[in-house]
Amino acid sequence: MAKGHGKKRSGDDRRAQGKIPNDVYEAELFRLQAELVKVQLWAKATGARIVVIFEGRDAAGKGGTIKRITEYLSARQVRIAALPTPTEREKTEWYYQRYVAHLPAAGEIVLFDRSWYNRAGVERVMGFCTPQEYSQFMRQTPIFEQMLVEDGILLRKYWFSVSDEEQLRRFRSRLSDPVRQWKLSPMDLESITRWEEYSRAKDEMLVHTDVPASPWYIVESDVKKAARLNMMSHLLSTIPYTDVPHDKVVLPDRPAASKGYVRPPRELSTYVPDHVAELRGDPEKHL
Repeated sequence: MAKGHGKKRSGDDRRAQGKIPNDVYEAELFRLQAELVKVQLWAKATGARIVVIFEGRDAAGKGGTIKRITEYLSARQVRIAALPTPTEREKTEWYYQRYVAHLPAAGEIVLFDRSWYNRAGVERVMGFCTPQEYSQFMRQTPIFEQMLVEDGILLRKYWFSVSDEEQLRRFRSRLSDPVRQWKLSPMDLESITRWEEYSRAKDEMLVHTDVPASPWYIVESDVKKAARLNMMSHLLSTIPYTDVPHDKVVLPDRPAASKGYVRPPRELSTYVPDHVAELRGDPEKHL
């Protein structure tokens, strides 16, 4: 059989082929997270400014990847920018203005969970911007990003690519999940019926904004764990960070003798009820 003419693999086949053992995943994830801690220390020491853009269809795995990236990082130095729908006032501002307000200062890292590329995707497809505004965005964005790069910002742009059947599978799993139902919105459901429109919008976006100064990197994300490791590994490979020497921390000895401190009686304070005691007494509550 000629190469490229075999039977098309289903989403289940692709996921099965792309899966990695959990112990391998956890070990590599932790290794990459430790390297990201080094990036954080390097950025603080050198004053580097880093912007990472996460774009892709709904349920493509952006949020899960951001969660793993930030798990061990300082919230004082690493921020997530996930902007809501613009206010009436913001709609009258320069389009990039509300995003500029979230750009990093020296030593900071900002992860944009969706970004100014909303205009190239949902705004274009759903008609939330005019054709003139869209054309202006496509023309101005490479210039805007060139300005960021020339000012010294390390800009990285990732598109999480998920197949239509895998997206639908994830949507269905959210319907019955009480802690993830909130992730489904009417806009998400609308994207199911507009799959091809979003595809065309993404293709056109890449034509205009995948430029040498600020290229797009595509993350295949049908297998979530593989997507996380691939994206994190690539991000690290693009940042010229080095180990930053720091003083070794040594815990002091606790004084052996008391200096007269007496803790107030428990009755004077209000304690949180011992909910765990109930679970220990009734195993069914674990279910």
